[in-house]
Parts: sequence; structure tokens; C-alpha cells
Amino acid sequence: MKIYVDADACPVKDVVCNEAYTRSIPVIMVVSMAHNIYPAEGMDVIRVDSSFQAVDMAIVNAAVSGDIVVTSDFGLASIVLGKGARAISPSGRVFSERNIDTLLEKRHSAARQRRGGGRVKGPKARKKVNDDFFRNNLIRLIEEGVLRNVQP
Repeated sequence: MKIYVDADACPVKDVVCNEAYTRSIPVIMVVSMAHNIYPAEGMDVIRVDSSFQAVDMAIVNAAVSGDIVVTSDFGLASIVLGKGARAISPSGRVFSERNIDTLLEKRHSAARQRRGGGRVKGPKARKKVNDDFFRNNLIRLIEEGVLRNVQP
């Protein structure tokens, strides 16, 4: 089991690293060249060019069944779910086969509204409770992976 993080503008990098480190699970931060992240113990950094979807494609190519992917991108989550990996958003939402189609439809509707000149509300300001919710769901995903005999 590895944890891949779509690390461009990800607010929970420290939470991921702390929880993974205590369980000896490797963390791979994938970032574009436009961002600076310095590796810490138990963490690798993969830098990709700044082209559209480069970070997503690097994660898709690397993630395998049993891995965990941290991303706010519904499209990326959908692809890695199809590969047997698990996905969680920085807000703590666990993506699944049951909810991903609805989320992709909402994304499509919001994009259509923006193209038509409409406005779509962004996310609310982040609070500590968001980190706690994320941490709890990440731990649950890790424990489920261990129970499925996925070796850390």
C-alpha cells in the first residue's frame, strides 16, 4: 500500500505524512514544477511538468490496486477507483463506485453553468474540524486496506 497525493494546493499534506509515517506507509507527493515541496522521511516527491493533467496522469500511471489517492479531482478519483485503488478528498469525502457518478455529473453541470456565464460557489473556508474528519476517514481507509491483507 502506498498513498499518492495530488499535492498541488493540497491542504492536508502534513496530516497524510503524519498518519502514514506512524504506520510505515510510503507517501508519494506528485506536484507540478510550479510548486515546491521538499521530501521528508517516508515521503517521495515526483515532479512533473506544468502541462494540463500532468499530475493526474502521473498518479494514474503509478497507482495500483490497494493504494490510496488523495485528490479533490473527481475525474482522477474515478479513474483510480477503476484500477482498484481507493480515493479520498482533502475534505475527507471517500470516493466510491456508489457516489462517483453523481459527483462527476455535478462537476459537469457546474462547468456548463460557468461556460454560460453563471457563477458556482467555491468551497467554504477550511477549519480544524475538516482536518479531523479527513484524518479519521484516511485512518479508516488505511485500516480497511490492512484488513484486506494489503501490505504497507
